[in-house]
Amino acid sequence: MKYFRLVLANLGRHRLRTVLTILSVALALFLFASLRSVTTTLAATAQFGGARRLVTTNATGLVFPLPLAYGNRIKALPGVTGLSWANWFGGKYGDGKRFFANFAVDAESYLKIYPEIVLPADQRDAFLKDRTGALIGKRLLSQFGWKLGQNVTLQGTIFPGDWTFTVDGVYTPTDPAIGDDVLIFHHDYFDERIGRAGIAGWYIVEIDDVSHAPAVAKSIDDLFRNSSSPTKTGTEREFQATFATMWGNVSFLMSTIGLAVVFAILLVTANAMMMSARERTGEIAVLKTIGFSDRLLFALVMVEAGVMALTGAVLGLGGAKLFYPAINFNGLGFLPGFTVAPSTLIIGALVAIGLMLASGLAPALRAARLPIVQALRHVE
Repeated sequence: MKYFRLVLANLGRHRLRTVLTILSVALALFLFASLRSVTTTLAATAQFGGARRLVTTNATGLVFPLPLAYGNRIKALPGVTGLSWANWFGGKYGDGKRFFANFAVDAESYLKIYPEIVLPADQRDAFLKDRTGALIGKRLLSQFGWKLGQNVTLQGTIFPGDWTFTVDGVYTPTDPAIGDDVLIFHHDYFDERIGRAGIAGWYIVEIDDVSHAPAVAKSIDDLFRNSSSPTKTGTEREFQATFATMWGNVSFLMSTIGLAVVFAILLVTANAMMMSARERTGEIAVLKTIGFSDRLLFALVMVEAGVMALTGAVLGLGGAKLFYPAINFNGLGFLPGFTVAPSTLIIGALVAIGLMLASGLAPALRAARLPIVQALRHVE
């Protein structure tokens, strides 16, 4: 500890260079944490899904609807204990710059199948009784300044026109993968406005036992195999995973960019450390002359590298951990529950340690092995 003042003095020799090096490390690890958090959030979202919930969509693709008449036939199948359905609406609010998901659902059955959607009993009752009512996630209150009981108007994109809803309830999800920035409204009202088309975007099927999932899924698809709208049924996790795959190989892309950034900063940090060591060649000779051992000099240079790398890690990783909750970030609705996971912080800390070793090892070895006579002959 008594040598730490010497380390700080060496770091303060060129303060601007030291500060810029630390900020470079901080920026690299901030970007690393941010990019990796995208992949971990997508992975967590793909894992969301009740064990007893299946999702049935059109076999041609999610954008193609299914007849609403399928509902009664699915409900009558053995092993099915509950059924609901939903339609993507795609409305926008105001200038449309702030995206949020909104869709029509069969309200009573939907809330029953999704106990993860939690709201006060009085608000739930008000929503179920109000044909033009809407249920919103708590994030939308701060995002748009909406209030309970307020009328909000969405402009339909897929289904044109102005659609006005009353905010009857504000829910808080028990699972962040659901998202707290979603607006849902009554499918009956939706069906009425579009002219009783009788369509469902997808069905959510509740089953009696997890082990029956493959058999029930096969029964549903066999039931409509030869119809004009064949179905594809799978677990809710498989359904959620399809949205992650729509982004392509995001994990590989983010990992590649993150590693490239860290490698670039490694070169900057290593160069700064090498410059610092070369500038102090004469001083190293003097320290050796007055009794500083090779091992001690090696340790001092490594500590310098460690101070810069770990200070940058605290700033970068800590900044990422605090920044995104502060701005209520959710990737424009595409990354619900976005957070910097503990595993990301651990990996980031290991990267910082690796950065310290890679950037400090060469100058530390040079300082330790440098002969006194050769160092004293060094000319700046």
